[in-house]
Amino acid sequence: MVVSKWELMGKILASGYRRKVLSALSTRLLTPRKLEQKLKIRISHISFTLSELTGLGLVKCTTPNLRAGKLYGITKKGKNMLRLLKKNR
Repeated sequence: MVVSKWELMGKILASGYRRKVLSALSTRLLTPRKLEQKLKIRISHISFTLSELTGLGLVKCTTPNLRAGKLYGITKKGKNMLRLLKKNR
């Protein structure tokens, strides 16, 4: 599925959870549990948001073979989108 950068921006801006998770992952790799603690967002919302952001190519699981303790990080595409969002505030 090809999505333009403006559609991606709209998708991110439409959800506070997407913005917060993407921003939190911009500085370091985190597990869903660490994101939950840091952002004060329920784990079910974190998991759903990570799934969405992964599907959009903005976030990547760096340890996909682990059952627990998966680490997530932002992709180059995700970093570019964050930069674009900050520039267009």
